[in-house]
Amino acid sequence: MVFVLFLIFIVVPVVEISILIQVGEQLGVVTTVALVILTAAIGASLVRSQGMQTLMTAQQKIQQGQQPNQEVIEGIMLAVAGVLLVTPGFATDLLGLLVLLPFTRKPIANYFLAKLVAKGMNGAQFGGQPFGQQPQQDENVIDGEFSRKEHDHHIEHDNNKRD
Repeated sequence: MVFVLFLIFIVVPVVEISILIQVGEQLGVVTTVALVILTAAIGASLVRSQGMQTLMTAQQKIQQGQQPNQEVIEGIMLAVAGVLLVTPGFATDLLGLLVLLPFTRKPIANYFLAKLVAKGMNGAQFGGQPFGQQPQQDENVIDGEFSRKEHDHHIEHDNNKRD
């Protein structure tokens, strides 16, 4: 985990700064800054449209009684893509674009979904059962209904009478 944090907070910014300097030398500062802003705007727009499409697909699956596992993972990936695309720099934009585009996002999501299923984490666990599945019935449980009815309470008690 420390290594991942090291990559995120030290290596990625150093790589981004070096790429920005090289691009700035070739295209000029104003053009480079404009490209960074343009990629962030386009990325945010694409994340929004892809996110809405993924949400609609998830809702359709839920209405059909299916688990939207693929869509949940893709939704998380879209959030990551959004962060990558809004982060200033061209390397993070490239990674964000790879995660954003459906033809690359779906295989990556399938990979992560296969990893989760292999670890036995298929769906959210609730009460020991995967999300959306009914627990097995216990043989000692009787399913039934009841209702309360008012009774006339005209029972006379004889205080002198003992059993």
